[in-house]
Amino acid sequence: MNRNKQLWIPMVVFGTVLLGACQRQHAPYLSSLDAGKGFPLYTTYAAAPERSHFVLDQGYTFQYDADSLGADFTTDTGGDIALGFRLGDRYVYRVADMHRPPTITASYPDMVRYNYQPFAGIEVEAWFVVHSSTMALLDLQIANQADTAVALEVFPYMRHASRTFQQVESHGRYLLFEHQEYPDAWTLNHDVPYTDSIRNIWLASETPTAAGAFTSEIGDLPAASHPVERATFLDFTRGAARETLAGGVPHAKVVAFEHTIQLAGGGTENLRFVRGVAPTAAPVDSLVGAASELLDQPLEPYQQQNEAFFAHTPKPDFGDPDKDALYWSAASMMRQVFYPAEGNSSYNYYVFSREPTWGWGHGGQVFHESIAMLAYADIDPQGAMNSQRVYRERQYPNGYINYRTGGYLDEIIEHNGQLTTSAPWYAWLNWEVYRITRDTTFLREMYGSSKKLFRFIVDNRDSDDDGLCEWGGHAVLESVRDAQVAVWDEVGFPTNFESLDLNCMLVKEAKSLEQMARALGLVDEAAVWRTDHERRTQLINDTFWDETNGFYYQVDKNTHTFTHKETDDLKRDEIIGFLPLWAGVADEQRATRLVGKLTDTAQFWREYGVPTLSAQDSYYNDKGYWNGPVWVQWNYLIMLGLQDYGYHEEARALVDRVVAGMVSVLKDNHNLWEFYSPDEPWGGYHKTYIWAGIINRMMMDTQEGR
Repeated sequence: MNRNKQLWIPMVVFGTVLLGACQRQHAPYLSSLDAGKGFPLYTTYAAAPERSHFVLDQGYTFQYDADSLGADFTTDTGGDIALGFRLGDRYVYRVADMHRPPTITASYPDMVRYNYQPFAGIEVEAWFVVHSSTMALLDLQIANQADTAVALEVFPYMRHASRTFQQVESHGRYLLFEHQEYPDAWTLNHDVPYTDSIRNIWLASETPTAAGAFTSEIGDLPAASHPVERATFLDFTRGAARETLAGGVPHAKVVAFEHTIQLAGGGTENLRFVRGVAPTAAPVDSLVGAASELLDQPLEPYQQQNEAFFAHTPKPDFGDPDKDALYWSAASMMRQVFYPAEGNSSYNYYVFSREPTWGWGHGGQVFHESIAMLAYADIDPQGAMNSQRVYRERQYPNGYINYRTGGYLDEIIEHNGQLTTSAPWYAWLNWEVYRITRDTTFLREMYGSSKKLFRFIVDNRDSDDDGLCEWGGHAVLESVRDAQVAVWDEVGFPTNFESLDLNCMLVKEAKSLEQMARALGLVDEAAVWRTDHERRTQLINDTFWDETNGFYYQVDKNTHTFTHKETDDLKRDEIIGFLPLWAGVADEQRATRLVGKLTDTAQFWREYGVPTLSAQDSYYNDKGYWNGPVWVQWNYLIMLGLQDYGYHEEARALVDRVVAGMVSVLKDNHNLWEFYSPDEPWGGYHKTYIWAGIINRMMMDTQEGR
């Protein structure tokens, strides 16, 4: 029996039982959508982890509500899947030209169901499923709702926006062709494995009326809106301008099928298309065979598997449809970026983004991004715990954890003789994941690992032995705030300063270690951790607090003043000044002053959340990097601080502001971003970014009555 088919037998049985139980209560949210234009839904799709692998992995983004495009599935460098129709003398591709534009009815990390009418009375019910990292299928059920018969022409095709397909060959029901996906400099420099020369199959369930390879380099054919250009494509598909495929076509922008289907009144026809990829060195027969198996693959099990997976995810009712849509979109995105245990990793691990695949965001996980596990643990407790175990598995005997870790990556950055780690909210994350999962085996494992990392930092990041730590290694990277930081760029490199943010994190780490020790019955160790965080709390308040401005700032390492080169040049109102709320360092009087600055609309209390730098600072840029945008995970830290000090209304208001910005962007481009503008609906610079998923924890933790 084929291995892929074996997967489905227990999956279908288990999924069907759970599906029936769920339906008796209510249909799962993601199975009962009515998502038309501008609905705040995440619409990028990649294979489920159990059918995924890292080296050659193709995801797709569904562009379903842009008037100038069709119901397209686009990729960054792998080519796009599109569909056109002709009835009589009218050709329809664009959403703007459709009788009824697409509506999504079900959407999960690896699949989407939708319907639309290219012409009045012609109903298209479609599934798109990313079956595996190398196989995707598009299934169409086309119904004629009229009483009279029609001859409908269907044009399923693939196009490449930036390069060409090569060596196009026709083999009846399928086309074979090649394309390249070149690695970026980061991938090359880090020796991350990749596949650059790729063979494709474009397979139809029925023998097409015609097949073609469109060679024009003009515009974005056949997606172009100009009628002459569309007509050129139609002539091409009918043979007038089509290359002869018998000997192959060396280069093509578009490869296409034409299917003419006769639809009786009230009749229905089904078509299915499979896109598969493999390294060009792989046997062609194996690619054709794997694609052919999907022509008869049942579709319902994909949805049943997803419904079973999400069945235990908390199902909040926020009383706000936009919040509900954002919550489930973030859940889908977080699930989607996981890979299974593979390569050097004994555990599942995540990347920042699978589609698009950009090198820096595709190598593996960093434990400051792992703040998303505090939301993901509600969805997949075992997956969240195993993701944290990835770090323990790679940890050095001296406690060091390298900057980024994946199935095929151990990114070790040495700078001035020191190894770069990442911002230490490691023990805190492990403790919080335990509080969700209540898995004492995990707690015991991660307590030992967390202790070792804490000791590594305090032993290697206090160069003057004064009890306060400074960032080390490549300190800009280690600090998380790795570009366009006001103090780093305009005052000095972070190793010059006693670090407010690092020491606040170490307080939170020691508090978490104390809680972990108490939960494990280690009373004496818990007392040691209490002594540590109480001592460091006092040092922070004595060293970093500025009574004049009512704020916390970095200080010069040598003088412990706010002056490095020029008087008070370290007094820059950056987001780190609020970390003493999150760490529980500030007393009530200081907290009151911090909240006053936080809620000043001219500085930090902006329309869509708290920026990383005061809007009154000359270096402020709402679309910069760490000098203005809203980083959702840092807004989460501020939210926690507000709650801990009793400012619950302000915490809810902050979350609502962040939600409003994220929802506006999600409605516009159906993605979740690395950061957002605090002043207008805008997201940048990298999409499909895992730590945006922490918004789910924020919304859950600020619901009325919690």
